[in-house]
Amino acid sequence: MIGRALWQGLVAGAVGGVVMTLGEKIEQAVTGRPDSHVPARVLQRLTGLPERPGAQPLPVNWVMHFGQAALLGVLRSLMAQAGLRGPLSSAQFAVVRLTNDQILENATGVGAPPSTWPRGELAVDTLHKAVYAFSTGLVADALAARSGPGPGQAHAMLRPGRKRDVGPLPRDATQGR
Repeated sequence: MIGRALWQGLVAGAVGGVVMTLGEKIEQAVTGRPDSHVPARVLQRLTGLPERPGAQPLPVNWVMHFGQAALLGVLRSLMAQAGLRGPLSSAQFAVVRLTNDQILENATGVGAPPSTWPRGELAVDTLHKAVYAFSTGLVADALAARSGPGPGQAHAMLRPGRKRDVGPLPRDATQGR
Protein backbone atom coordinates (compact mmCIF):
# COMPACT_ATOMS: atom_id res chain seq x y z
CA MET A 1 0.00 0.00 0.00
CA ILE A 2 2.80 2.45 0.84
CA GLY A 3 4.49 2.02 -2.54
CA ARG A 4 1.23 2.66 -4.38
CA ALA A 5 0.44 5.62 -2.15
CA LEU A 6 3.81 7.19 -2.88
CA TRP A 7 3.68 7.20 -6.67
CA GLN A 8 -0.07 7.73 -6.87
CA GLY A 9 0.13 10.56 -4.35
CA LEU A 10 2.88 12.34 -6.24
CA VAL A 11 0.77 12.12 -9.40
CA ALA A 12 -2.45 13.19 -7.64
CA GLY A 13 -0.74 16.06 -5.83
CA ALA A 14 0.94 17.28 -9.03
CA VAL A 15 -2.40 17.25 -10.85
CA GLY A 16 -4.01 19.10 -7.93
CA GLY A 17 -1.20 21.66 -8.03
CA VAL A 18 -1.70 22.28 -11.74
CA VAL A 19 -5.48 22.63 -11.35
CA MET A 20 -5.03 25.01 -8.39
CA THR A 21 -2.52 27.10 -10.35
CA LEU A 22 -4.81 27.35 -13.37
CA GLY A 23 -7.61 28.50 -11.06
CA GLU A 24 -5.31 31.06 -9.46
CA LYS A 25 -4.29 32.45 -12.84
CA ILE A 26 -7.93 32.79 -13.90
CA GLU A 27 -8.80 34.47 -10.59
CA GLN A 28 -5.82 36.83 -10.91
CA ALA A 29 -6.86 37.82 -14.44
CA VAL A 30 -10.32 38.72 -13.14
CA THR A 31 -9.33 40.38 -9.84
CA GLY A 32 -5.96 41.86 -10.76
CA ARG A 33 -4.37 40.23 -7.70
CA PRO A 34 -0.59 39.97 -8.17
CA ASP A 35 1.44 36.77 -7.95
CA SER A 36 2.44 35.64 -4.48
CA HIS A 37 6.11 35.16 -3.74
CA VAL A 38 5.43 33.57 -0.35
CA PRO A 39 6.29 30.02 -1.53
CA ALA A 40 9.73 31.16 -2.73
CA ARG A 41 10.42 33.07 0.48
CA VAL A 42 9.45 30.07 2.60
CA LEU A 43 11.76 27.78 0.61
CA GLN A 44 14.58 30.33 0.85
CA ARG A 45 14.19 30.48 4.62
CA LEU A 46 13.92 26.71 5.02
CA THR A 47 17.01 26.02 2.92
CA GLY A 48 19.15 29.05 3.72
CA LEU A 49 19.01 30.30 0.12
CA PRO A 50 19.67 34.03 -0.23
CA GLU A 51 16.65 36.33 -0.21
CA ARG A 52 16.20 39.56 -2.09
CA PRO A 53 13.57 42.27 -1.91
CA GLY A 54 10.59 42.29 -4.24
CA ALA A 55 9.72 39.56 -6.71
CA GLN A 56 11.42 36.23 -6.16
CA PRO A 57 12.81 33.93 -8.85
CA LEU A 58 9.96 32.05 -10.53
CA PRO A 59 11.76 28.66 -10.47
CA VAL A 60 12.18 28.91 -6.67
CA ASN A 61 8.50 29.80 -6.33
CA TRP A 62 7.44 26.87 -8.49
CA VAL A 63 9.69 24.35 -6.72
CA MET A 64 8.00 25.16 -3.43
CA HIS A 65 4.50 25.55 -4.87
CA PHE A 66 4.47 22.32 -6.87
CA GLY A 67 6.78 20.47 -4.47
CA GLN A 68 4.35 21.00 -1.60
CA ALA A 69 1.44 20.03 -3.84
CA ALA A 70 3.09 16.77 -4.91
CA LEU A 71 4.36 15.80 -1.47
CA LEU A 72 1.06 16.49 0.27
CA GLY A 73 -0.63 14.42 -2.41
CA VAL A 74 1.08 11.40 -0.87
CA LEU A 75 -0.90 11.97 2.33
CA ARG A 76 -4.17 12.20 0.38
CA SER A 77 -3.22 9.01 -1.46
CA LEU A 78 -2.58 7.26 1.87
CA MET A 79 -6.05 8.35 2.92
CA ALA A 80 -7.53 6.89 -0.27
CA GLN A 81 -5.55 3.64 0.04
CA ALA A 82 -6.85 3.23 3.60
CA GLY A 83 -10.41 3.71 2.37
CA LEU A 84 -10.91 7.40 3.21
CA ARG A 85 -12.32 8.47 -0.14
CA GLY A 86 -14.84 10.92 -1.49
CA PRO A 87 -15.78 14.55 -0.87
CA LEU A 88 -15.71 14.36 2.94
CA SER A 89 -12.16 13.01 2.85
CA SER A 90 -11.16 15.74 0.40
CA ALA A 91 -12.68 18.38 2.71
CA GLN A 92 -10.65 16.95 5.61
CA PHE A 93 -7.57 17.07 3.40
CA ALA A 94 -8.23 20.74 2.55
CA VAL A 95 -7.73 21.54 6.23
CA VAL A 96 -4.42 19.67 6.15
CA ARG A 97 -3.30 21.65 3.09
CA LEU A 98 -4.16 24.97 4.70
CA THR A 99 -2.51 23.94 7.97
CA ASN A 100 0.68 22.87 6.22
CA ASP A 101 0.98 26.27 4.54
CA GLN A 102 0.37 28.13 7.76
CA ILE A 103 2.88 26.11 9.78
CA LEU A 104 5.63 26.70 7.21
CA GLU A 105 4.79 30.35 6.57
CA ASN A 106 4.47 31.28 10.24
CA ALA A 107 7.42 29.20 11.47
CA THR A 108 9.72 30.92 8.97
CA GLY A 109 8.32 34.39 9.67
CA VAL A 110 7.22 34.78 6.07
CA GLY A 111 3.51 34.77 6.87
CA ALA A 112 1.14 35.90 9.58
CA PRO A 113 -1.71 33.96 11.20
CA PRO A 114 -4.82 33.86 8.99
CA SER A 115 -6.84 35.55 11.74
CA THR A 116 -4.90 38.73 10.92
CA TRP A 117 -5.53 38.60 7.15
CA PRO A 118 -8.08 40.69 5.29
CA ARG A 119 -11.20 38.54 4.89
CA GLY A 120 -11.13 38.69 1.09
CA GLU A 121 -7.54 37.43 0.96
CA LEU A 122 -8.40 34.62 3.37
CA ALA A 123 -11.41 33.60 1.27
CA VAL A 124 -9.34 33.51 -1.93
CA ASP A 125 -6.59 31.42 -0.32
CA THR A 126 -9.11 29.00 1.18
CA LEU A 127 -10.88 28.63 -2.15
CA HIS A 128 -7.66 27.84 -4.02
CA LYS A 129 -6.55 25.30 -1.41
CA ALA A 130 -9.99 23.66 -1.58
CA VAL A 131 -9.66 23.40 -5.37
CA TYR A 132 -6.28 21.73 -4.82
CA ALA A 133 -7.65 19.34 -2.17
CA PHE A 134 -10.67 18.23 -4.19
CA SER A 135 -8.69 17.87 -7.44
CA THR A 136 -6.01 15.87 -5.67
CA GLY A 137 -8.70 13.79 -3.99
CA LEU A 138 -10.43 12.94 -7.25
CA VAL A 139 -7.20 11.62 -8.73
CA ALA A 140 -6.05 9.84 -5.55
CA ASP A 141 -9.45 8.20 -5.09
CA ALA A 142 -9.61 7.04 -8.72
CA LEU A 143 -6.12 5.57 -8.58
CA ALA A 144 -6.75 3.85 -5.22
CA ALA A 145 -10.06 2.40 -6.42
CA ARG A 146 -8.15 0.37 -9.00
CA SER A 147 -6.86 -1.77 -6.09
CA GLY A 148 -10.34 -2.32 -4.66
CA PRO A 149 -11.67 -1.19 -1.31
CA GLY A 150 -9.25 -0.01 1.35
CA PRO A 151 -9.13 -1.71 4.76
CA GLY A 152 -11.47 0.88 6.26
CA GLN A 153 -14.00 0.33 3.49
CA ALA A 154 -13.72 -3.45 3.87
CA HIS A 155 -14.39 -3.05 7.58
CA ALA A 156 -17.43 -0.87 6.89
CA MET A 157 -18.81 -3.49 4.49
CA LEU A 158 -19.10 -6.01 7.34
CA ARG A 159 -22.17 -4.13 8.54
CA PRO A 160 -23.26 -0.68 7.35
CA GLY A 161 -22.81 2.10 9.86
CA ARG A 162 -20.59 2.30 12.89
CA LYS A 163 -21.40 -0.64 15.17
CA ARG A 164 -19.84 -1.53 18.52
CA ASP A 165 -20.17 -5.25 17.93
CA VAL A 166 -18.13 -5.23 14.70
CA GLY A 167 -14.50 -5.60 15.65
CA PRO A 168 -11.48 -4.88 13.50
CA LEU A 169 -10.74 -6.90 10.39
CA PRO A 170 -8.37 -9.81 10.91
CA ARG A 171 -4.78 -8.72 10.39
CA ASP A 172 -4.31 -10.94 7.32
CA ALA A 173 -7.36 -9.30 5.68
CA THR A 174 -5.58 -5.92 5.67
CA GLN A 175 -2.17 -7.07 4.45
CA GLY A 176 -1.19 -6.31 0.88
CA ARG A 177 -3.88 -3.69 0.31
